[in-house]
Amino acid sequence: IAGEVSGDILGSGLIREIQRQVPGVRFEGIGGDRMKAAGMDSWYPMEMLSIMGLFEVLRHLPALLQLKKSLLERWAQSPPDIFIGIDAPDFNLRIEAALHAQGVTTVHYVSPSVWAWRQGRIEGIRRSVDHMLTLLPFEASFYEQHQVPVTFVGHPMADEIPLQPDRQKALDALSLGQAGLDTTLIAVLPGSRGGEVARLMPVFIETMQYLLRQRQDLHFVIPAANSLRLQQIQSLLEAHQGLPVTVVKGQARECMTVAASALVASGTVTLECMLVKTPMVVAYRLAPLTYWIMKLMMRAKHIALPNLLADERIVPELVQNAATPAALGRAILEQLHPEKRATLLSRFTELHQAISANADEQAAKVVSQLLQVKAPATQVPTR
Repeated sequence: IAGEVSGDILGSGLIREIQRQVPGVRFEGIGGDRMKAAGMDSWYPMEMLSIMGLFEVLRHLPALLQLKKSLLERWAQSPPDIFIGIDAPDFNLRIEAALHAQGVTTVHYVSPSVWAWRQGRIEGIRRSVDHMLTLLPFEASFYEQHQVPVTFVGHPMADEIPLQPDRQKALDALSLGQAGLDTTLIAVLPGSRGGEVARLMPVFIETMQYLLRQRQDLHFVIPAANSLRLQQIQSLLEAHQGLPVTVVKGQARECMTVAASALVASGTVTLECMLVKTPMVVAYRLAPLTYWIMKLMMRAKHIALPNLLADERIVPELVQNAATPAALGRAILEQLHPEKRATLLSRFTELHQAISANADEQAAKVVSQLLQVKAPATQVPTR
């Protein structure tokens, strides 16, 4: 079961590699277009699980409970040899708990952020998951400390992105014209969700204005995650017609690759920015009550993935009231210094190499080994 696009990408690569290692295997459950194209029989639309936020989940809770019931009833009648939950922990861990209790081998691919907050969840994971597959090495260390079988498989994005990205190719793809040739480009990524953009884009606009008062040779590129975000960002920019800014739909990686520095919302995008070797300043703002609760529960020392990987603050991260236009602007300007940039690029390359391990192959190898332990060679095609 995968619940969103990132999981669909992981799942499709895993399916193809398992097929190579275990001929005759069959896949069923919930996946997106990529997993279906790889040969999976998806019983329900993946969008049923693509729900973010507490109140949104509560509104869809009856449908989610019915979906869980339907899946478990089908698998009670015809148990799979192995179940793989890809991310979507709030849903998949419950499925895994029920199936594990029935004797089904369970694997969870992509660790929940249990190392960062709500660490009490580790007890339920230990009882429900036969093997955890992590994308990052510090996650595997956490599970080893808590006696949960785990394998660090690497991050597929690190396998996909070359150590030396092609900036000219990215420039050509963006079609920025003279702006791409005559200016210093700054990528601005305010997030992929409406709430993130609403909270961060106004302060990012003020940060752009601050930067232009210090340097007039800047041009900003903003990738919108989808059509709704494109409309939202353009609407917020309407009152600031003088800003030298280009907004594009998608192409986030290209925008980061061409940029001398990037102003980014906290999330997986910080890892992608590191992999394309672009210095960054990380910012985040939450609703005040949510931030207060999260702060009480947070156990990780950092929020940005490059900092978590390095186990030190190698890129600035400014959260909540610290994310002011002046503070963000000063941090961006510091990133543009050649010495600072050279140091960061060297460190980013080291971290890139540390998490590039052919993730699809490594994850499939674990699944194949679990299947061999579970089933004799003469069994009918495994699922």
